[in-house]
Amino acid sequence: MRVSVIIPAYNAAAYVTKALDSVLAQKEMDAQSMEIIVINDCSTDDTDAILSAYAQNPAVIYIKNEQNLGVAETRNRGIRMARGHYVAFLDADDWWETDKLCAQLDLLERTDAPLCASARMLHEPDGTATGRVIEVPERVTYEELLHTNTIPCGSVVLKTEIAREFYMSHAELHEDYILWLQVLKKYGAALAINKPYLHCRLSAGGKSRNKFKSARMQYGVYRHIGLGRIKSLGYMCSYAINGVKKYYGRIRK
Repeated sequence: MRVSVIIPAYNAAAYVTKALDSVLAQKEMDAQSMEIIVINDCSTDDTDAILSAYAQNPAVIYIKNEQNLGVAETRNRGIRMARGHYVAFLDADDWWETDKLCAQLDLLERTDAPLCASARMLHEPDGTATGRVIEVPERVTYEELLHTNTIPCGSVVLKTEIAREFYMSHAELHEDYILWLQVLKKYGAALAINKPYLHCRLSAGGKSRNKFKSARMQYGVYRHIGLGRIKSLGYMCSYAINGVKKYYGRIRK
């Protein structure tokens, strides 16, 4: 099997259908080449009823956490279950373009890179496009990633064996960012396709929307990976500058 798609879902009844349908619509993918692991993290809305209807699809594996684990540990549960050579991540309120997986898998298999990301288009909570695309460099090194996180989690396709080497940790910080840093430090540069294959729904309660909280978490990541205070503050300056460029830069009409 080529890829296991991991979708954590918590109170996602309003959005998860769009996310799942976008994965099931992936070109060149079927139940023999792709599995979709959807994990209900103790939702209290109608998420279970919606996901239960998808469980009849041979490509979909639907499971429920016995207790609320949070998004990081829920993704880790999916990583442990994965049968694909690669794992891909998608949040339940986001969705993909139909050619995302085949483009990224082809690139990974041609280059043997550890990880592939893509650009993303931002949407309002109701799904309306903001017109803003956050672009990505086509090659990202560990040093470059320290200056700003250019790897959106919902765009990532990663070798499963590497994901299992590190898993996601420290959910109080940016757990996905820590994982990318660990991967790039050991295995070299990540690749990315500078096309908005990921459609990302902005959420008022998301970690990244509270910029002060996000900045504290970013500093926490630097300290967690062993950087000293002065070096961490230096990278924080780059983080702030790049954050302005990222969210207030190019708009596509």
